[in-house]
Amino acid sequence: MRPRTILAAVVAASVTALAGCAPAAPTSPSPESAGAGATDDRPVVSFYGDSYTRGTGASSIDARWSTIISVERGWNEFNRSADGLGFVNRRASMRDGLDDIPALVIADDPDIVFVTMGLNDNFSYDDRADAIHRTIDSDLDRLRAGLPEARIVVVEPFWYTDERPASVDVIAGWVEDAAERIGADHIEGASHWLDGHYADSPDSWMAVDGLHPNDTGYAYMAERMDAALRALDPPL
Repeated sequence: MRPRTILAAVVAASVTALAGCAPAAPTSPSPESAGAGATDDRPVVSFYGDSYTRGTGASSIDARWSTIISVERGWNEFNRSADGLGFVNRRASMRDGLDDIPALVIADDPDIVFVTMGLNDNFSYDDRADAIHRTIDSDLDRLRAGLPEARIVVVEPFWYTDERPASVDVIAGWVEDAAERIGADHIEGASHWLDGHYADSPDSWMAVDGLHPNDTGYAYMAERMDAALRALDPPL
């Protein structure tokens, strides 16, 4: 591995994950260090996701699942995730800097890429299903073309309530198909990882906003992700 400068881009905002909630204030991705700011030869891993990968609802960056698994594996984490982000959601305007996060991921020149997108697109599905499908294909094609040597791990979109619209499985299927086409690893089942622990559950693992996992929820997501990564061939 070649030397890299540690950089973790953490995007601030508040997700619009529940129908009827007010939109998040737009913000631009800005580099923020989650490490020691030194140059080393650890693998660089770029995360392209929404609030569930950004770690919204966690008590600190260190408690989110992406950072837990990165620390355990000695990875330099570049977290390019943003609240409310989807394959089409919050991607229409240059105004908030979220229109082309795949370009930022490619510019990171990572060894490994995680794609954990699709949750928020369920709220646009009725009007924009075709655009969602096209953009899933386009984003993954661009990541593979721009990072031909990188290992790409595509995760089934997360979900957050007992109510499960049909669009969840449709979008998950499109994501899986695109991952297979570009030769990426695919992790299935992630939309069920929080089953039984949603905001209205007796044993809830959700933060006070009722929309995002708390530290317990993220720790469990990290356990599931760790097991899934170890089961890949070859394992991560």
